[in-house]
Amino acid sequence: MHFPVMNISLTSELEKGIRAKVATGHYNNASEVIREALRESFQRDRENQWLKREAAIGAAQLEAGEMLRVESKEAFFAAVRSNP
Repeated sequence: MHFPVMNISLTSELEKGIRAKVATGHYNNASEVIREALRESFQRDRENQWLKREAAIGAAQLEAGEMLRVESKEAFFAAVRSNP
């Protein structure tokens, strides 16, 4: 799906930041900077949704009395690894 060209307005601070990123040589143009920022934003949104679901599951399990007490970080990771 291809959308028509979009015009967006940026603050001078954001424009300066984009220009600085392009100047590093890691990006060919401002569009690449914006695309990467959007991809990262979408990824963060997906991760936040996952965390919300997992937190809701954990809260329900806690309320139902389904809990496991661990005494160390190592014990926590061992429990997590053994319970996919």
